Amino acid sequence: MDILSAATMLFLIMDPLGNLPIVLSILKHLDPKRRRIVLVRELFFALAILLLFLFAGQSILSFLHVEPETLSISGGIILFIIAIRMIFPQTGSVTGLAAGEEPFFVPMAIPMIAGPSVIASLLLLSTQNPDQLLELSGAVMIAWGTTFFILMFYNFFHKMLGERGLKAIERLMGLLLVMISTQMFLNGVKSYLGG
Repeated sequence: MDILSAATMLFLIMDPLGNLPIVLSILKHLDPKRRRIVLVRELFFALAILLLFLFAGQSILSFLHVEPETLSISGGIILFIIAIRMIFPQTGSVTGLAAGEEPFFVPMAIPMIAGPSVIASLLLLSTQNPDQLLELSGAVMIAWGTTFFILMFYNFFHKMLGERGLKAIERLMGLLLVMISTQMFLNGVKSYLGG
């Protein structure tokens, strides 16, 4: 998988545009200067987690005795569920924070940016391409950098796109993710069956 397609997949899974309303609701009670500090801190926590799983992914899988095919099939299923939730969003609070509480590590770094589906994808990519970890870290940086840019200018994107625009983009990303997850699942099944 080349850098650009890996970065695109990771970006779609991170879904910064779909997460904008949640970011706004988490940060709205904070002082504007503090918002930026918290956001930057959480984004760097997420980057550290993503790189950890990219470079330590094979060791983690070996320790757990998980085969690449299993990871591909389960990763495809997880991505498919995430994609369905993007297309058909559910109501209710997803932040898990008390009113007025500042996020620390959870829920912004994990699971909003470095969620289970992104981590599963990184584990899969690092297992399938063990000799391309440098290129994959470039893909992580591109996806994370784009997410960083969008979230740092959350007010601009929220005003420009509005609630309906953000929902439409999130659903479009969900549709693209359905295709990626189905292909990941099929690749795992094909590899398992020895095709």
